Amino acid sequence: MWNVNEGPPTKLLIVDDDPSIRDLLSETLTEIGFSVRSAEDGPSALAEIRKDIPDILLSDLNMPGMPGFELLSVVHSHFPSIPLIAMSGTFSGDEVPSGVAADAFYQKGCGVRSLLRIIGGLAHQGRLPANTPLD
Repeated sequence: MWNVNEGPPTKLLIVDDDPSIRDLLSETLTEIGFSVRSAEDGPSALAEIRKDIPDILLSDLNMPGMPGFELLSVVHSHFPSIPLIAMSGTFSGDEVPSGVAADAFYQKGCGVRSLLRIIGGLAHQGRLPANTPLD
């Protein structure tokens, strides 16, 4: 069902303060063929990026400490080549909320297929490696 081309898997970094969401997305996307790391907050995400730059960053917008709004802005400024997906259960629709430095938006609860379409859209824009799993 999923087409994973040869080569290393696409590296995702998932940032969310809710461990159940981090775990669910990590497990599901790993099973599909992505290489997934996760972080519980903005500072942890920045530390992960310094260790190994991901192919794509998926960040919750509402987190304590450093909100996703700020994290995405910092990553966009310092690592402009990383495609950024903002996610939230507070905002709805598929448009990036105003003022958010992201390439795409994922509404929590819309299912993994919706997220995969967003990732696929970034791949078609040339923002991701060719080995990105698509349905």
